This record gives sequence, C-alpha cells and structure tokens, in this order.
Amino acid sequence: MSDRQHLSASFLLSAAHVQQCPQDDTLEVAFVGRSNAGKSSSFNRIMGNRRLARTSKTPGRTRLINLFTTTYGFRVADLPGYGYAKASQQSQRAWNEAVDAYLNERANLHGLVLVMDSRHPLKPFDQEMLSWAADREILTRVLLNKADKLKNNARNNALREVKAFIADHQHASTQLFSASSGMGLENAIEWLTQFSQE
Repeated sequence: MSDRQHLSASFLLSAAHVQQCPQDDTLEVAFVGRSNAGKSSSFNRIMGNRRLARTSKTPGRTRLINLFTTTYGFRVADLPGYGYAKASQQSQRAWNEAVDAYLNERANLHGLVLVMDSRHPLKPFDQEMLSWAADREILTRVLLNKADKLKNNARNNALREVKAFIADHQHASTQLFSASSGMGLENAIEWLTQFSQE
C-alpha cells in the first residue's frame, strides 16, 4: 500500500444525540449496517487499529454516535447497528432515533459506507439505506463484508446482485470486503480518501 493510501483515525467523541456533534463544516463519512454485519470490525480494519471501534460477538454493542478524526482531515461516524441487539426495546428505539436524526439533520454528512454481510445482502434495512442515499445523492460505498467465508461463485453472485440493485444510483458503488482477512482493503481506503480535507 502506498503512503498516499495510509489512513488512520483517532477517537474524537461519543454523542447520544446529533446536537452533541461538533458544529463546524468538516466533512463526515458515516459507517452504517445491520447489527452483526461486521460494521465496527470493518471500520477498525480500514483504519488499521483493531481497538478503535468497539467490537463484540454480541450484536448491538455500538450504542452511541462515535466520531473519529482521520489523517486525511475528514471525520468518520460509527453509527449504532440497526436491528437485533440485547437491549430493551426502549433503548433500541433511542439508538434508531439518534441514527435517523444524524442521517437526516447532519449537514456535515457527505459519504456513507454501508456494511452488509455478503452471505445475506440486501436485507430490508440495506435496501432502505440505499434508497435513502440515492434520494439525497450521497456518495455511498457498499462493503460486502465476510466475503472470505464464501466461495468464488457465491461471492460473484452477491456482488452481481448488489450491483444490479444500485445500477440506477449513480453515486453508489460496491465491492467485496473482509474485515478479518483484509480482502478489498486498498479499494475501500482509496474510495474514502476522496473526502480528503488535507
């Protein structure tokens, strides 16, 4: 990997509400995904720090909007995963409301990384997120995570399925990825560096 592609991040703050996020004009890219798609693990792999975002085998460990500054000047938001989590329905509603508010009210948001489990792509939440991003013309990268767990044919089928779904979304693209093996890492970093504010 070239020096130009070296990307790392440092923790800035956690916010329970979008109003607690910094009030400035720094570009932000949000990592989103269903619980247990490997969103935080993917974020950690891309930023080269296994301990940056909290990961767990228990879905729903990310419970706040976690913001990080990057070596390229833009910020990254690790948002709570959508769906199953070992928490009360009231807590889940609060996280989902915080995510909705961030996505719909945050003027800094310019990019979206949507992490899917490549073995189960395009679940209803994934489709809703892609449609939402298309409506707002937000640059979106779909990471088909856990691709190392699939054989070549299954990988290619998953990739084809997502490419077909986003064919009319000129601001969206997709790729195979693996947080555990590093598959697709350089492509993911290259996509992110377009938000550079160096």
